[in-house]
Amino acid sequence: MEIRSESVGLRSEKLGGSSPVIPRKRLQVWFIRVCSSILVWTCLVQLVAVGELWHPRFITNLTTRFSQIAGPLHVAGNYTSNGFLKVSCNGGLNQMRSAICDMVAVARLLNLTLVVPELDKTSFWADPSDFEDIFDVRHFIDSLRDEVRIVRRLPKRISKKYRHGVLEMPPVSWSNENYYLQQILPLFNKSKVLHFNRTDARLANNMIPLELQKLRCRVNFQALKFTPQIESLGHKLVHILHQRGPFMALHLRYEMDMLAFSGCTHGCKQEEAEELKRLRYAYPWWREKEINSVERRSQGLCPLTPEEAALVLQALGIDKETQIYVAAGEIYGSERRLAALRAAFPRIVRKETLLDPLELQQFQNHSSQMAALDFMVSVASNTFVPTYDGNMAKVVEGHRRYLGFKKTILLDRRKLVELLNLHQNGTLPWNEFTVAVREAHEKRMGQPIRRRVIPDKPKEEDYFYSNPQECLCEANNCDDLLGRGNSNSSSVP
Repeated sequence: MEIRSESVGLRSEKLGGSSPVIPRKRLQVWFIRVCSSILVWTCLVQLVAVGELWHPRFITNLTTRFSQIAGPLHVAGNYTSNGFLKVSCNGGLNQMRSAICDMVAVARLLNLTLVVPELDKTSFWADPSDFEDIFDVRHFIDSLRDEVRIVRRLPKRISKKYRHGVLEMPPVSWSNENYYLQQILPLFNKSKVLHFNRTDARLANNMIPLELQKLRCRVNFQALKFTPQIESLGHKLVHILHQRGPFMALHLRYEMDMLAFSGCTHGCKQEEAEELKRLRYAYPWWREKEINSVERRSQGLCPLTPEEAALVLQALGIDKETQIYVAAGEIYGSERRLAALRAAFPRIVRKETLLDPLELQQFQNHSSQMAALDFMVSVASNTFVPTYDGNMAKVVEGHRRYLGFKKTILLDRRKLVELLNLHQNGTLPWNEFTVAVREAHEKRMGQPIRRRVIPDKPKEEDYFYSNPQECLCEANNCDDLLGRGNSNSSSVP
């Protein structure tokens, strides 16, 4: 301020001592600018305050946008890339979705340029879809421009240099930042291209820097947007369902691949059990071959059958006239196995019954694209009930938490099998069965809770994408929202 005043005074003297009209005008301009700035900031503060009262997600989204700009580990445009990271995702849609989020975080941690991920085309589903067939690739690249440098393919000069092959490997499962910094980053001293040929669960759930955790969320909730074709049809499905009233999405994971993989044959005919066993042996990457179905079911490791799902929903007090959308592929045993569920809940619908066959024709034989439609409906539903805690169930659960802890009934299958057995053998009457089922699920409705951490047992602890608590509250201390318990570790129930 003093320097500015002196310069203005000197300029006035050089003009021959003319009246201080010019400095006065400049002071007026300066004064107007200061007042305008104060007014703008006051309005902004008031707007934020009103937004917080009106809708808490308003302030959350606003602060998230600021954190995206102000808080990254580096800005993509201002760092020298250490090399190129190619990744081949494996598994179904939601397993690949989580893996893409992880690989973006790894690329950012190591200052790497990420090549748009390749999707699995060789698994059980044999879906030929590429990344751009499912996700909006331009939006993916642009929305992460300030986070990570992403390219559609390797530059020609790099491809030519490594035309005889690149270093290929699967990273160690559930690894933390130290593994990637100490074991993976040095590999780029020898080769500027590295190919991860497996990506499922290759980044730890916990003990990851906060900024990387939030980046995983930004990729999941913002960058991975479906193609316009999928988005349009998915929104149409949701609109049709909402027009008919509130609806429940039932993720009935009673499909051939799940039953063959898990070895769960409860309720199946003998010939069906044999068919599932042959299928399990036909796929070498399904490592477990000899599985005791009864034992696995008693441990809560099997999806509920359609008949069991009907009993549980009734016990939970779900009204018979509730509209239920079955979010699943072909149910094993087809309509024969859905008969009990339809008898209990007549308003059962599927995408195949709500849409014209021509609308679904473009997605036929593309299981991941069909799964994307079910994903959109499940996230938008009034209530979501998964009968198995697979990848879709977990990722949808996390999305619903992010959207304001929408009601998600997380079934305790181990407890339910115990209760179902007692009820079906006549030991536990219906009224006692319903009381027991409801008591077992009072605190399993998707309420805010801390992610369960089990040191050295990442497969048994809560999955990051099912409860991304770092992204559900902006303050460093989230005790008010998530509770103080279960902040560090827990034993398996």
